[in-house]
Amino acid sequence: MFIGEYTYSIDEKKRLGVPPKFRSALGKQAVITRGLDHCLFLYPMKAWEELAGKISKLPLSQADARGFGRLMLAGAMEVSFDALGRILVPDYLKEYAGLGKKVVVAGVSERLEIWDEKKWTEYKEKMEENEGDIAERLKELGV
Repeated sequence: MFIGEYTYSIDEKKRLGVPPKFRSALGKQAVITRGLDHCLFLYPMKAWEELAGKISKLPLSQADARGFGRLMLAGAMEVSFDALGRILVPDYLKEYAGLGKKVVVAGVSERLEIWDEKKWTEYKEKMEENEGDIAERLKELGV
């Protein structure tokens, strides 16, 4: 399980360091793709294969299912870690997430999320303002 948040920089060659505590769980290769809320998702191969399998079973007759599949699968790319634990962030994903030089790598259960630092701060502040309402809705889901 991935937990915690870390601030890193993307260098001029579009390389992003991944926190050392996450690297062993990610293995030698991972998959980076478009995430929700305009961040990026980084999955270990096993978790990615499970998610991709679920997406492939969604009904083609439903527009939302097709769109979600396209968002996640067509935007995905396998990445490898260099000797310093960095991955290359493709331009199209960097643009999608609006990543600047400073980014936050956040552990969110089975995946990592990669956010532009400013967007992450704004998102957290918004969630914190509504934490009571969110907790009420989660109670209805049994959390």
